[in-house]
Order: sequence, then C-alpha cells, then structure tokens
Amino acid sequence: MPRKAVHRINLPLFVLIALMALSVWTGLRLVLWLVTGPAQMGAGQAAQAFALGLGFDLATLAFLLSPLLLATALYPERWRPARWSRRLYWKCAGLALAILLFGAVSELVFWQEFTTRFNFIAVDYLIYTNEVIGNIFESYPVGWIVLAIAAAAAVVTYGVSRCVTPFSRSMSWRRRLAMVGMAAVLPLSSWQLASVDQMEVTGNAHADELSGNGLFSLAAAMRRNSLDYDKFYSTMPQPRADAILKAAGVERAPLSDVLATPPETHEPDALGPFRRHPRNVVLISVESLSAKYLGVYGSNAGLTPNLDRLAAQGLKFEHVFATGTRTVRGLDALSLGTPPIPGQAIVRRPGNQHLSTIGELLEHQGYATYFFYGGYGYFDNMNAYFRGNDYRVIDRTDFPKASVVFENVWGVADEVLYDNTLPVLDQAAAAGRPFFAHVMTTSNHRPYTYPDGRIDIPSPGGRKGAVKYTDYAIGRFIENARSKPWFKDTLFVIVADHCASVAGKTRLPMDHYRIPLIFYAPDMLGPGVHAPMMSQIDVAPTLIDLLGAKGHDHFFGQSVFAAQDRPERAFISNYQELGYYRDGLLTVLSPKRRVSAYRIDPVTYEGTAAAVDPLRADEAIAFYQTAARAFKRGEMVAHEYQEGPKP
Repeated sequence: MPRKAVHRINLPLFVLIALMALSVWTGLRLVLWLVTGPAQMGAGQAAQAFALGLGFDLATLAFLLSPLLLATALYPERWRPARWSRRLYWKCAGLALAILLFGAVSELVFWQEFTTRFNFIAVDYLIYTNEVIGNIFESYPVGWIVLAIAAAAAVVTYGVSRCVTPFSRSMSWRRRLAMVGMAAVLPLSSWQLASVDQMEVTGNAHADELSGNGLFSLAAAMRRNSLDYDKFYSTMPQPRADAILKAAGVERAPLSDVLATPPETHEPDALGPFRRHPRNVVLISVESLSAKYLGVYGSNAGLTPNLDRLAAQGLKFEHVFATGTRTVRGLDALSLGTPPIPGQAIVRRPGNQHLSTIGELLEHQGYATYFFYGGYGYFDNMNAYFRGNDYRVIDRTDFPKASVVFENVWGVADEVLYDNTLPVLDQAAAAGRPFFAHVMTTSNHRPYTYPDGRIDIPSPGGRKGAVKYTDYAIGRFIENARSKPWFKDTLFVIVADHCASVAGKTRLPMDHYRIPLIFYAPDMLGPGVHAPMMSQIDVAPTLIDLLGAKGHDHFFGQSVFAAQDRPERAFISNYQELGYYRDGLLTVLSPKRRVSAYRIDPVTYEGTAAAVDPLRADEAIAFYQTAARAFKRGEMVAHEYQEGPKP
C-alpha cells in the first residue's frame, strides 16, 4: 500500500528561524517561571510577563531578521532550485537552532545565579573570558551539554524538514525591494518603540525579569553600562544638595586641608568601645558572604563556628548593608566610602587614580598600605585601581608556587591567600611601619571548590561548603596571626563585599543586602554588639577615626563612633536603581527621573509599595547626585593630583 504523501509547507529561511526563535524563547520563559516558582508571582503577573515577553521577543527578532531579509532579497534566482541550496538552507536552520538552544541554556545558568535576564554582569563576563569560561568548565559538564544541544538541534531540524520545504518560488523585484525595506525598517522601529524600561510594569521583580528577552537585555546593558546621573535621574540645585548633606554630617573637607592640619585629638567617646587606638588594621572582605549564613545572625546551619566565636569575643555590628551586588561595588564602598554611582563601579572606570581612598589617606601618613587578592588582580581592574591609589598590590601571581596547595579558576584557596599575607605584614611591622591591609577572598564563589580534608563537607560543596571553608580559613588565619608580635595592636575587620544573592520580589530587596561586620581586637576591644544601622560606606571613615589618623571627615560615609545625632541610613543599589533607606522607608531613584518608595518591615525586611516622602527623596537625591558629580568632576581626587574641577 503506497505511503500517504506528506503535505510540505514552503517557508523562507527567515520565517523558519523566526518561528524557531519564538518557540525556544517561549519555552525558556516557561522553564524560568517553573525554576523561580509560580508562588513568587500571581497568575495575573505571570500572564502579563508572558504577553509582554512575546513583545520583547518580536522586538529582538526585528534586529536578528534584518540580515536574513537582506540575504533573501539578494539571493540569486538561479541558485534556488539547486540541491546544494536546499542543503545550505537546512544547515543554516540547524545551526540557528543550535545557537538559540545554547543561548537558552546559558540564560538558564545565568538565571540560577542571579535571577535576572542577561544584564551588565553578563557584559563584564564577555570581557573576562578566562575566569568566566574556566568557571563554567569547572562548574558544569560543558562537553555533554554542548553534545546534547547539537543532538537536539539535529533531531528537531530533521523533524521539521519532513513537513517544511525551502521556499523556491521566484520573487519579483518588488518583493525583493520590500524585503530590503523591511530589513531597514524593522530594527529602526524596534529601536524607537521597545525599551528595557518597559519590563517594569507588574510591580514584581521576578515577573518583570521573566518578561524580558536575554539578547535584548544584553544589548541594553552594553549601551547603559555607564549612566550619567544628571541625564537620567532626579536632580536639584547643588547648593541645596550641599546644605542637605551638611545637615546630615557630610562635609568632605579637601584632602589638602586634611593632610596639612595638625593631628586630630579624639575625645574619649570617639573611640566608642575601644580602650585605645589600634596601630594596624587588617580588613578582610569576604566574597559573597550574606549575613544569613552566620549563626550570630540567625542561621542554624552550623557553617560558621569560627566567625561566630570571633563575633562573640569582638564587636558584632547588627544591621549593616552592602551598597551593591558585585565585588567592585563593595570595593568602592570599603575603600572610598562613597554611595554607589549609577552604571559601572568606580573601580572599573577611567580616571580613578589618586582618589581620596583610605589607602591614599593612610599612605600619606606613613602607613604601609596593601591590597591582597587571591585571584588575578587584572580582573575587574582591581590591580590598576588599587595601585593607582597608593596600595601595594599582591595577587596570586606573586605567591610562591610551593605555597599554592589548591587553586581554581577564580583564585587560590583562602588559606593560601592568608598564608602569603602574613609574611608581608611581618616585614612591615619589622620595619617599624603601621600597616593597613585589605584582603579580598575568592573561595566563596562558584565552582565552590577547596582543599580536601579541611571541613566535613567534601569539595565541591556548593555554597554551604564554600561558606564553611571560608569560615575555616579565617579561623586558621586569626590563630596564625595570634603568635605575631603585632597581633595585640591590630584590629581585624571581617565584612562581606556583597550578598550571595540579590533576587527578590522587588528590584532592591533589603534582606539581600544585609552583610556581616565583625571587629576583632581582643587586647583593646571587649565583647559587644553595635545595634544602630550603618552602611558599608561607613567602614572606611570609622577605621580612619579608630586609627587616630586624619581624614575621617573626607568621606560621604560617617565614623560611627564619632557620629552624634546623625541619621541611621543605608545605601543599596543595582547598576540602575539607587536606594536610600532611612526610618523604615526605602526611597529608590531610577532612570527617567523616577522616584518610588517602599515601606520595609523591620524584622523580615520585606518591602511594600508606599508613598514617596519628599524629605527622604531630597536626601537620596542630594547624596547620589553629589557623589556622581564629585567623581565626574574630579572632586574625589587627592588635592595634590588635581588639575582643577572638570565641567
């Protein structure tokens, strides 16, 4: 009996690829919704996300189809019937599907890490390919994934080929001209009509992100990686902003005045709970250490026995908030004491040399200043930034090979970092110089690998294992330092650069910015708890003040032990939204000069939409506007290096 003929549909290549793209992107959106958990958004919000998502998919296709339309219009008529032409059609279709599937898998991996579509972090990952690609290969079975993608693309393409045939009819010149016109009009229309800002319509951050298209968001992030505050955000006359900041205790004397004046004399209460000034400071900024992982901040997982002990024996800061979601934001805050500026962090920007950082201030006053990093310091421009601000930089390239007992793509194990830190500090102390050392760790980062036999969670142990190893390494470092003659005169500061995750129902979920801060100096500081809220930008001026050095009043942050009658506030941000938290109200400044507010529950830190308080909005604008302008105009540069204000 003869087989029934299969009816085949004639489709131009650009139509077939468009249908494939829409199918893959819709399927990806469905998977991301299931991964996130339908409970994170209502049915109405999910429906909005899928409907709006189709719009973003079409806007993305408007760009992708343009070259295909042009190629179809210019394809010679005599080539269409050829067998090789049909084979080329299916090879292009299969390759396009494989690329679409690869992009979908990449987005799924990115979503699991950040719960967002591709954004400015993905842009940075395209730059630092060595670490990123190495991290991927160490964390996932890449070969099997690529093989599965290729097999899936081949099977689907073959199946489609049974019911679709290449479009082979001749085309008139009018039709070809129309395709050329569409190739020009479609991307221009998408450029004018579609914007990532249109994602923010549901009021639920998960749903808003779900509605996006990864390629569209990635392209937008490339364009917006640097945002000019005055162009995109609410502003006010600068004299008014200065008056608001002065009332908040921010006076930022010129650095030349700070260094030219006689040493400051501190009132006894300026030291807070300290019995005397420390001579040295070791500041450990721990990669991705959310407060919620520590027992002293409420965890029952038992991952941080050493940090819990140090906190119980030292000063634990109860309510501290990171300024951002990335290491470079934490480095900005901890070194420069400034609210985050929109777009790229200052660490990554040109013109960031000889700023009024804690290293610049202390180096001018005779301190040996160091930045130790367990990875390659060229990543995120860390080497250039810290060297340009009078730190001596020491990274993994400076460690003796024999000392490196374990390493992964991101850096050496934390214990190796600490073991190579101690001899350098010994040398500074032997030379009679006080020192300030900023130590940046890497172990608490994917792929979460560490040396065997250190803790009871085998490597790779995921986030829990990495946190417990981080705790082990810090405890070991403190014990090794305890035998040093400089130990009794040294303040150890343990803080995070940012939290492990920033995903939440709002763009700036307060609970995902809460970080630990512990001061440990048993010879000069007894056990205690500092209950008032503070920002990560307050660490640098507080340390300057505690050292008895000059310059604590040069920062936007405040010295928490010297501050009296100053408001408790925090600054949190992603690369676009700028948050100002005070008196239970989070005021958020966004592009297009938008201002919104959220009432924050004091226990859970959950946010609910609230009316904007004009007074708090003015304070937020004053801080962020002045900080952005100060960097842009060169007003953060140490005075002796300034060439005059920039326009």
